[in-house]
This record gives sequence, C-alpha cells and structure tokens, in this order.
Amino acid sequence: MILPLLSIGVIGGLFAGLFGVGGGFIMVPLMLLWLRFDQRRASATSLLAIVPPAALSATLYGAQGQIDVLAAAIIAAGALGGAPLGAMLLRRLPLVALKWLFIAGLVATALRLVLTVPQRDGAIDYGVAAVIGLVALGLVMGVVAGLLGVGGGIIAVPVLIALFGMGDLLAKGTSLLALIPGALLGTLANRRAGLLHVRDALLMGLAAAASSVGGVALAFWLPAQLSAWLFAALLLAVIIQLALRPAGPSPRRSDTATP
Repeated sequence: MILPLLSIGVIGGLFAGLFGVGGGFIMVPLMLLWLRFDQRRASATSLLAIVPPAALSATLYGAQGQIDVLAAAIIAAGALGGAPLGAMLLRRLPLVALKWLFIAGLVATALRLVLTVPQRDGAIDYGVAAVIGLVALGLVMGVVAGLLGVGGGIIAVPVLIALFGMGDLLAKGTSLLALIPGALLGTLANRRAGLLHVRDALLMGLAAAASSVGGVALAFWLPAQLSAWLFAALLLAVIIQLALRPAGPSPRRSDTATP
C-alpha cells in the first residue's frame, strides 16, 4: 500500500507544480482507480495531501516573482468561508453525486483551458468589481476543496487567466498560495468527521512535495499554450476513466479512517 501511495503523490506533485493546482485533481482519481477508495475517503485524504506540494510550489513561484500576494489573500478569505460548507456536503451527499460533480468540474476546466489563450505577462487591474470577484472565486474554491478533495486550483487558474487577465505563471503561483488555508480548514472538518486517513495523506503529501519541484521547472520551460493543452488532455483522460468506474468502495479496503 505504501508504494502506490508514494506513486500517486509523485504524480500529483508533478502536476501540482506544473499547472498551479494542489494535485488533488489527479490524486483523487488515482486513489479511486488504484487503491479502490470510494469518492468520500479519496477526497478527504487528498485534501490534506495537497498542502505540502502547494506550499513548496508556491514558494518556488514566489521566488521568481510569480505570486500576487494580495489576490491570494482575498481569494483565501473567500475560501475559508466555502471550505466548511464543502466538507459538510462531502459527508452528506451520495457517492454517485460526488463522482459526477467531480467529473462536471473537470469537463468545465478542460473546456476553459482549450478556449483560453494564456499569456506570460498580465496582472489584475484592482477595483471594487475585481475584489468582489476574487472573494467569490475563493468561496467557490473553498466549497470545491471541502467537497471534492482538490485545492480548487483547477478552477482558479483558468478563471484568473481568462477573467482577471493574469499571466499563466502568475495565476499558477497565486492559486497555489490561495488554496492552502481552505485546504487546511476543510481537513480539520474531515478529521473531526472521521473521514481522514492521516498516514495515507502524509505519505502522498511528502512524495508530492518532492516531485513538485520538477513540475515548477517544467511550468517555466513549457510555452503557455502547450501547457494549457497538455492539462486539458490529461483532464479528458481522467474524465473518461472516472465515468467508467463505480463510485462505491471496494471490499478490499476498509472505509474506516485511522490516525
């Protein structure tokens, strides 16, 4: 069980650094496919596992001047309000509904990436509307984080690029920093609810942090448009696999959380 967890972490961390997301969008499907976790357990485990790669990747983006700290703080404030709601929905919604909500989010993200032409430069033009929009984005990110076990970066990065005019690298760095508070708050709620397997999450998270360094290096090397298309292609593959699999747990592994 340790080797699959580490492998999932390595893959998730690579994409976290490359695409500016926590890595949960790939960790959750891999836990469903390789470990036979159900959606609820996979989401709760992923939410903690994304914190180490997000923190390290954000530090690396920030070292290159690719973080808007003010935007990240505003988004994070909204996310703190949305994360508890998402965690509550995780405990109450049927597993099948969780699965198809996750798939719907991936489809929307893939379409946005295909239709948007990212730029390397660009920054937010702050005003009242921009601040309100960032808070709303954070709220949605928080709900998605608590509900689906992803940091919300798969939503934030395309939105920051397409609606707020950020450059793609700046959007990735800002997203990584912004998703950390909501992920931590949602994790606390999942822990209290008995959904979290801390050992599994930490094993994945440490492996993901190590591999995220390579992901960040690739993000700065790849052209923006190619990076976007690669992300969309990956999401399409994940969508197809998830749609073909049941949402329920496998009898091979207990669904009871352990410390």
